[in-house]
Amino acid sequence: MLTLKLINEQTDKVIAGLEKKHFKGAAEAVAKVQEIDAKRRATQNELDKNLSEANKLAKTIGMLMKQGQKAEAEAAKAHVAELKETNKTLDEQLKQTQEELTALLCTIPNIPYDEVPEGSCAEDNWVVKSNLKECVEGVDTVGNWTANPGNDAAKLPHWELAKKYNLIDFDLGVKITGAGFPVYRGKGAQLQRALINFFLAEASKAGYEEIMPPTVVNAASGYGTGQLPDKEGQMYHCDLDDLYLIPTAEVPVTNIYRDVILDEKELPIKNCAYTQCFRREAGSYGKDVRGLNRLHEFSKIEIVRIDTPEHSKESHKEMLAHVEGLLQKLELPYRILRLCGGDQSFTSAICYDFEVYSEAQGRWLEVSSVSNFDTYQANRLKCRYRTADKKTELCHTLNGSALALPRIVAALLENNQTPEGIKIPKALQPYTGFEMID
Repeated sequence: MLTLKLINEQTDKVIAGLEKKHFKGAAEAVAKVQEIDAKRRATQNELDKNLSEANKLAKTIGMLMKQGQKAEAEAAKAHVAELKETNKTLDEQLKQTQEELTALLCTIPNIPYDEVPEGSCAEDNWVVKSNLKECVEGVDTVGNWTANPGNDAAKLPHWELAKKYNLIDFDLGVKITGAGFPVYRGKGAQLQRALINFFLAEASKAGYEEIMPPTVVNAASGYGTGQLPDKEGQMYHCDLDDLYLIPTAEVPVTNIYRDVILDEKELPIKNCAYTQCFRREAGSYGKDVRGLNRLHEFSKIEIVRIDTPEHSKESHKEMLAHVEGLLQKLELPYRILRLCGGDQSFTSAICYDFEVYSEAQGRWLEVSSVSNFDTYQANRLKCRYRTADKKTELCHTLNGSALALPRIVAALLENNQTPEGIKIPKALQPYTGFEMID
């Protein structure tokens, strides 16, 4: 969540940032935060004053008794008792005010960086790079993009290829669980495992420590990274134990550093994790969710960084380069989007999406989002670091998919189909053990 320091010291910047994110009632929300914070500080000041006075009186009571000033001592005792009763009320008021303030701050999104473009929807996102053509920043918005390779009518979509080569059984997944839970088999399962191992190996080469976290988390973890209370409707909830199935490994991995004070020398911390991910995807329907395009359970490799404010933008660039390198090695047509304010997530300060092109479907498929959250998550997590001069500061947190498997598999199957079968990219062949699906 946004810090009170930022809200109080850079109020105009915060309001402008919230408006850039198309957050309704930005000025009113900020004013309400400042009003409650002022009340909180006034209550705290009164409480501190009373505690100080009570401590001073307590020290004088014994002295007054020794001096025989019993009446004065009894009056001091009575006043201390009054202060204690008042302080009980102030303590309760302070607790309630703090809870009200925190609840309000949780409803306010992160503010975007200056380089985030204006815009209200996906059509306003900027295409900043592609291996199909040169991009002109600010001109090549998604709405103006004209470099689509087109739809090859002769190519089969991945759901037909999956059936033809017995790679994925969508109907069996419906029987066992429901729609959005496919069963991978034979070379389809081997391709999944190969991609997981390939992505983890590449992350390891780039210096990421592999983590194998739980795939269920408690509410505190969901709150720490911002899934709660914003996205609880999209998460699977285990009511009996009050646990949530993770929508991404970002949640458990970033929460490793909840309530932790790191040493500046440890940063940046670089972690990666392969997990199954679970998303309800409530409200999703139609052709855009067919096959592997949108699932309720899927495999994903996540990269996470914890960094200093001074270095986090450089870390973000390195993460973007890492994801782009994976797509280049898989020989897929891709483009990189800088998301506009209105299309960014609740928690991100800046986000880039990676999309690959599906020749059979004639559309772009998102395969990764790489975000810098600035101090927004760290403030919730109380994730801090100690500087060389012993000051304690909030960290910056970053994460990205490297990569999500379903749409990568879809693009690999569709774009690499030939009359003889489906070709496996050279970089992936050591992991599959075969060069062709036939």
